[in-house]
Parts: sequence; C-alpha cells; structure tokens
Amino acid sequence: MDELILRHNRHATYSLQYHLVVCTKYRHPVIKDNLKKRIIEITYMVFEEYWNCTINTLNTGLDHIHILFEAPPQVQLSKLINNYKTVSARLIRKEFSEELKSYYWKPYFWSMAYFICTVSDRSASAVKEYIENQGKEE
Repeated sequence: MDELILRHNRHATYSLQYHLVVCTKYRHPVIKDNLKKRIIEITYMVFEEYWNCTINTLNTGLDHIHILFEAPPQVQLSKLINNYKTVSARLIRKEFSEELKSYYWKPYFWSMAYFICTVSDRSASAVKEYIENQGKEE
C-alpha cells in the first residue's frame, strides 16, 4: 500500500486525488504521434502551472486521456476540467488543423462528457497501474 502523502496550504491539510478521463468528440482515434506529445505537454501546463495541481501519472489511448492528479481543496473541479478542455482544444485545433480536418468539420476536439472520481490512498496504486497500461492494446 502506498504511503499517504498529506499536503498543506495556508489553511488546510489535505490529500485529494482524482482520476479524470476525457474522450475525443465522436471517439475519433486521433491522439497519436506528435499530437499525443503535444496533448501531454498541454495537460502538464494547464494542471500544474495554471491550476497548481500535481499530475501523478497520465496516459492516452487513441481516443481518450487518463489523468491521475492531486488538487488543492480550493480548486473547483468543473472549472478546471472546462478550462483544460477549452485550452487544449484551442491549441490542438490551431497547431494540428490539417491532421484533424478529415475528422472534425466543426470546431470541437473533446466530447462534452467526462469521467472523474476520487482516488483513495488504498486504490491509488491500482488506478496508477491501470492508467500506465492504457494504449498498450492499440
């Protein structure tokens, strides 16, 4: 079992871990090669630089991304996810417009839906292993 890591800020001691899954619109299999590398860079930028979260692990399939992260208690998850999807979609559409042209005729990249759940210190290692094994069957 992993040791529980407690984080501190000015007013709280906390351990808040989340597992987020975001899928591409219509589950188009576009997350590969340079686009995959860029999605990962953008994910670290948004979560760690903009929202002061810590990414523990992340991986992608061809049509989705899994992110295991820790967030301070003041982070509103719905706003974080909306900001991540907006920023990453805008940058990806701008940088990879030619590659995506055959998949997306409207200005969408991510599906509106997403999955998020809390992760306890007991289940964190299982979730981390699951995320690391994503994309191996593709």
